[in-house]
Amino acid sequence: GEDLAIMLYTSGTTGRPKGVMLNFDNLIISAVNGNLFDQLGPDEEVVAYLPLAWVGDHVFSYAQPFTAGFCVNCPESPETVSEDRREIGTTYAFAPPRIYENLITLTMVRMEDAGRLKRHMFRYFIAVARRWGEKILNREKVPLHARLLYWLGELLVYGPLKNRLGVSRIRLAYTAGEAIGPEIFRFWRSLGVNLKQLYGQTEASVYITAQPDGEIYAETVGKPNIGVDVKIAENGEVLFKSPGVFLGYYKDPQQTAQTKTPDGWVHTGDAGFIDPKTGHLKIIDRAKDVGRLNDGSLLAPKYIENKLKFYPNIREAVVYGDKRDCVCAMLNIDLTAVGNWAERNNIVYGSYQELAAHPRVYDMLAEHVEEVNRSLAEEKAMAGAQIRRFLILHKELDADDGEVTRTQKVRRGFVAERYAPLITALYNGSREADISTEVTFEDGRKGMLSARVKIRDVRTVPVPAMEKAA
Repeated sequence: GEDLAIMLYTSGTTGRPKGVMLNFDNLIISAVNGNLFDQLGPDEEVVAYLPLAWVGDHVFSYAQPFTAGFCVNCPESPETVSEDRREIGTTYAFAPPRIYENLITLTMVRMEDAGRLKRHMFRYFIAVARRWGEKILNREKVPLHARLLYWLGELLVYGPLKNRLGVSRIRLAYTAGEAIGPEIFRFWRSLGVNLKQLYGQTEASVYITAQPDGEIYAETVGKPNIGVDVKIAENGEVLFKSPGVFLGYYKDPQQTAQTKTPDGWVHTGDAGFIDPKTGHLKIIDRAKDVGRLNDGSLLAPKYIENKLKFYPNIREAVVYGDKRDCVCAMLNIDLTAVGNWAERNNIVYGSYQELAAHPRVYDMLAEHVEEVNRSLAEEKAMAGAQIRRFLILHKELDADDGEVTRTQKVRRGFVAERYAPLITALYNGSREADISTEVTFEDGRKGMLSARVKIRDVRTVPVPAMEKAA
């Protein structure tokens, strides 16, 4: 009914967290419509491991199972989720992009430590999967020799890999909560995993759009779910109306009135458009984060950051450039991936800070940034937003320090304020900059961490002036 069922707080990436009130009808109707959209039935198996504070857990871990009658499994502990998923043989899964990114990173790191023959076989069949895997999953026409090669790859590489990752029986997997890099998305689908994208919010009881089977595109988030209407405002903001629309923000009628219109439409705060070719929604960025360079070039920071984070060596990226002459980036290395690379290359380091400052690490990440620039140059809308300079932060962005939320979303404004000296140095031509930041240790103690951070210029691809301002 209309009684209050749960109250969940927003992540706080754009300001003070707000208590979103959802009633029982919000959860039940959204769950039923989600089940119908993907034809979920009593034979599914799921693992309930998502944070209770996230609306996804309430819909995927009990509302959908209770309305469809499928089995919910609880992991033994947070550390055993992957092992439990493999043992149970889940058929329906949901995870934020970071989970899929981390699994790829761990896989790539593990293969670098494998023997020469095994490493060569892995690379060969992954190349086969990248070329033919998604076409086979989409049931497109594929030459017989390609099917045979892929079958052999399934036997030798893809099957054992999926079993190790606990996705052997997956019939449907969703990613949501933040944009996933197109390359990461395609990698999973190339292995035969039916990974799809979903766009939702706490205020919608999850579902706004989702990708129907047979209509999977890496750059879109699908079509409106059952019972959902979507429209684009004149300023490019996405609005929706659905049975899942929240009651309001707890004790905050002013914010409720700003978010919900009198006729039931909800402002998402995201900028996007409907792709005329597919009818799918494309999300560009948070509406407030989309900007322009001084030459008029479009800047969508999250879009660029996701391209950077495709590389296992880059754990996090924060891009700036609105109302500036060029785009600059601050990067976090992935300690597992880069640490493993350092050991293989006989690079000695004593801490994250030492490794992040190593010249060869800068060389490696400069190559990644230049590859991203080449990719951006091929996209008319984003060609003018290539990265000119970057630096590697001396510490990981951490939720305990307020730099990211508990769901690992970067708090862009807070980061800009905290690392203002580094951003200033990126734009004034400096080759390095000194920074001191307060850090929170695992035992709760606080201390100061100081460093001299190097800044590196990178090559860009020349773009015609008309194309830059498109």
